[in-house]
Amino acid sequence: MARISMRAVAVATVIACLPISHASAHCFVGNRFFPATLNVDDPCVADELSLPTVAAFRNGDDPSAREVDISAEISKRITENFGISVGDTWIHLKERGGATASGFDNLETSFKFQFVTDPTDEFVMSAALDVDWGGTGSSAIGAEPFTTFAPALFVGKGFGFLPEELKYLKPLAITGQVGYAIPTESTTIDDGETTFNPRSIAWGGSLQYSMPYLKSAVEDAGLPDFINRLIPLVEWNLSTETGRFAEGERTTGTLNPGIIYVGDKFQISGEAIIPVNRASGDAAGGIGQLHFYLDDIFPKTYGQPLFAASNQ
Repeated sequence: MARISMRAVAVATVIACLPISHASAHCFVGNRFFPATLNVDDPCVADELSLPTVAAFRNGDDPSAREVDISAEISKRITENFGISVGDTWIHLKERGGATASGFDNLETSFKFQFVTDPTDEFVMSAALDVDWGGTGSSAIGAEPFTTFAPALFVGKGFGFLPEELKYLKPLAITGQVGYAIPTESTTIDDGETTFNPRSIAWGGSLQYSMPYLKSAVEDAGLPDFINRLIPLVEWNLSTETGRFAEGERTTGTLNPGIIYVGDKFQISGEAIIPVNRASGDAAGGIGQLHFYLDDIFPKTYGQPLFAASNQ
């Protein structure tokens, strides 16, 4: 998901000033295009910018607060298969009694390596290390004072392998991710009160139906161009504590049905936020994103990896 602040802009500026090489585009695996999803990461490395992502919902605090997140993220390929992402989020909280708090969350970075790309089977797999840098955000909105490391695995698989009798199911694709969040401090002491910082498994995925794939790889039904650019989907994004348990539910997360419009150089996405239990949120909300394909906007400069393979 998207994140930004002046700290992220500074890092992005350094990245942008590095020399550029040449290679291929964003997350295509054979005939399959995996779009950038809002709540779980897609399985590829890419040159992309999410700006802004806006989410509004009632969070899982007790009592719950109305939360608005405005965030962004920039991703840059260093090589064809290795990329980094930098992001941050501005959060505004309004409690039921009228009290408000605002500030930036902790700076987030991700280092991802795409180690399997099989165009024939429409299969892709990546590994990443996500880092949430403790103490870089505002304590007023609950930014953690400790750093959390989260190694993660990402996969994507298209259903193009299905037989011709099931051709209208071929546009389906599934993505998944699983990671293990490891805080650098086991407890936090605030005003003499000790709070456990649990380790947890972050897991999720998406099921998507690609109208662009239907037209290009299955059958052109003569539908309007707008319809042929849509990808309906549902995401799920959950976290399950595995140790140093905190009070309350062990598993929290959301279900997120929505739709993505895929343009030539951008995509627009919108999804519902449906909490799976009270600890995940007090009511349904919504999230929307404007996402830019930098490899298509700047195909010969910034949209290429910094260092290309010697045979390219």
